[in-house]
Amino acid sequence: MKKSVFLGALTLAGLAAGTAMAQDSSTLAAVKDRGTLRCGVNPGTPGFAAPDASGEFVGFDVDVCRAVAAAVLGDSEAVEYTPLTSAVRFTALASGEVDLLARNTTWTFTRDVDLKNTFVGVNYYDGQGFMVPKDLGVSSARELSGATVCIETGTTTELNLADYFRVNNMEYEPVPVESFTEAQTQFLAGACDVYTTDASALAASRASFENPEGYVVLPEIISKEPLGPLVRHGDDNWGDIVRWSLNAMIAAEEYGVTSANAAELANGTDNPEINRLLGVEGELGAMLGLENDWALNIITQVGNYGESFEKNIGENTPVGLARGLNAQWTEGGLIYSPPFR
Repeated sequence: MKKSVFLGALTLAGLAAGTAMAQDSSTLAAVKDRGTLRCGVNPGTPGFAAPDASGEFVGFDVDVCRAVAAAVLGDSEAVEYTPLTSAVRFTALASGEVDLLARNTTWTFTRDVDLKNTFVGVNYYDGQGFMVPKDLGVSSARELSGATVCIETGTTTELNLADYFRVNNMEYEPVPVESFTEAQTQFLAGACDVYTTDASALAASRASFENPEGYVVLPEIISKEPLGPLVRHGDDNWGDIVRWSLNAMIAAEEYGVTSANAAELANGTDNPEINRLLGVEGELGAMLGLENDWALNIITQVGNYGESFEKNIGENTPVGLARGLNAQWTEGGLIYSPPFR
């Protein structure tokens, strides 16, 4: 009996210590003290992250930044955006220049383990594709031997391209570029026959062309590109905050909680999962070192996952992406949040 009581006391002490550690997160403290979240984003990929007409960053990835700011600071607009090229994005995160990277970044073994990043989830399941001018007269990537290819350096697409051409015994001439914008410019200027990157970015690029009908995205998808936000290794509480901010948007869509009805549902429902998500029951916020309405702030200010998808990159936007793999698991997709309990 004494041993049981002693172990129980240790368990309670451990829980208390865990709560204290959660609230001592160095990144969380820095963000709260600063009053803004520093978020690294793509300099300009329409639909995902790009300045609007007034110079404000908007997009599907930008909404991840906004969600974290809403959770931590109660204000989705309290974000300082840092446009980062592929070449410098990991350095900016590691150095502390940004608190979070939400920049269409593929989760890979080396980026996770060797570069000491913590990927906190996937907000878009993608794959690498190819785009060519229609008048090039090709209908398959297998017909591209000898082509010049615009490729962004420092990316998984660069490595995937080399693997694909090697496996298929084809030759190509790389045309290195530093950014999405430069790739578009070079491709449209005829500096390369082919532009290759994530299929979602190809759709975004093509939608911005003056003559999108003059370009074709080939059918081959040659890689898995799970894209998602990431933080530095070593601050587990901050990783939890970003992870569960994304999960809150995903779970909200699954349970029908939207920016329009979240405040009303926060009065209490018959669904315990919704109640915990919105802070009506339990103390999930305190476990993160946040207020209990952290997820409610995300949903009311940013929207759920589906709302963000449809607003920024869905079929009724210029980017025009179908949900596909990014549908909820209940609709045959891969989007799935662990339980809020």
